[in-house]
Amino acid sequence: MITMTGYINTIKDLEAETYGTGAVGAFGNQLLKASGTLSGIHTAHDGAQTAASGINANLYNQIYGQKVWSMLNRECNALSVISKRPYTSSGWRVLSNRPAGGSGNFINITAAANSTLDASQLGEDTLRADMIGGVPENAALDTVNDGLTSIAPTYSLLHTSPKIIAHQFAFSELAMEMAAIDDGIGDIRAQLREDMGKHHAEVQNTMLVMPLEAYSPTVAYTTVTTGIDRGYTSLYKVITSTAELTELADNSGGNLVLNANDASISHIYGSDRDTGSFLDAQVSFGDGYTSAEARQMTLTVINAMIRDLRVAGGSPKVILTGYDTLQTLSDLLQAQERFMDRKEIVPTVNGVRGVKGSEVGFRVSTYYDIPLIPVAAMPSTGANSACISDMLFVDTDHVWLSVMKPTQYFEDGISNGNPFGVGTLGNKALYRTMAEVGCSYFKGQGKVSNLL
Repeated sequence: MITMTGYINTIKDLEAETYGTGAVGAFGNQLLKASGTLSGIHTAHDGAQTAASGINANLYNQIYGQKVWSMLNRECNALSVISKRPYTSSGWRVLSNRPAGGSGNFINITAAANSTLDASQLGEDTLRADMIGGVPENAALDTVNDGLTSIAPTYSLLHTSPKIIAHQFAFSELAMEMAAIDDGIGDIRAQLREDMGKHHAEVQNTMLVMPLEAYSPTVAYTTVTTGIDRGYTSLYKVITSTAELTELADNSGGNLVLNANDASISHIYGSDRDTGSFLDAQVSFGDGYTSAEARQMTLTVINAMIRDLRVAGGSPKVILTGYDTLQTLSDLLQAQERFMDRKEIVPTVNGVRGVKGSEVGFRVSTYYDIPLIPVAAMPSTGANSACISDMLFVDTDHVWLSVMKPTQYFEDGISNGNPFGVGTLGNKALYRTMAEVGCSYFKGQGKVSNLL
């Protein structure tokens, strides 16, 4: 149990409170063991490592949890490039419609003018060019002829709750002893902690790029109602549109069989996507998702997506894609005697950012000055088996991982003097993270798929 004693305004405050470092959590190890209160090894982000006191101090080390958290932010994967924010509320409000003129990229001026003035037209989704705010001198309030009446924007509520991601493992007392002799690996607990920590990080990255097909109950390895929605909301579910979901549901080719009546696919953050929804992202999939409708990757397709995102008010900070797509793009540019630029970037808790004048981070290719981040687990959407990985254009100002509790490591058992706590002559351990993906501006996110 963690006792919150101060305000949490930043991700650093959250880490400090969780791991018992800094001003917010100044009590060392605040996690209580079933067998009694034990101190652990803890290290502040800007301080030296200090060893805890206590007879079992070396058996339960909070620093392992911090190590996994660091892997999530330093690996070059989807999870590392989106910003991390403390979970401070269960929902957020978004402006989903203008006071007048619709919810498109521009104010909609298409209503036909007539000889009479109608005050109700002032707040319509389609406006007349002569009724968008021009009023006469000394105009009277709430007067039709003067073109004044009260109008208001539309606000929508989105909500979500943190997802619990956990992985448990165990090792027997005999295995621990045998590993320390003969040709054993030595400290089996340390080895398992390391390997399970990597797995815990890798699974969270995989959740973030889970394809839409996996959300269909027709897929043999997925049971939507009992499993997949417990994980992080995939970027594929965030960055999609009604048109794409309709096309996927209508297409019967390859592995793209989706149930059109499956609400979990179109339902996100407590709302359902529909035609023209503010939840629709910019998606380019060509004419359709049948095998014959796959299209060749061209610069025109990519440039059109960047243009559409900027017209929609988005500013893509990173492009997530697979190594095959990255190679195809590189070959395409070099064949035209053009060259991809290189930029040094550092994934941080605030998302991916560029660095000047310092030898840190890693170098990545860029396109129109947007970093291209390769993700090994990146799927391809398309019935044609030759399709290459999709491209996700992410504006990380509006997509984030809302963290309630960073990754923590728990262990108890016979090595801690408490075999009754785990009910076995050995130890049980657990990695746990509590977080969820959020998005505050869907039209600023984009996807290019169905590419050869």
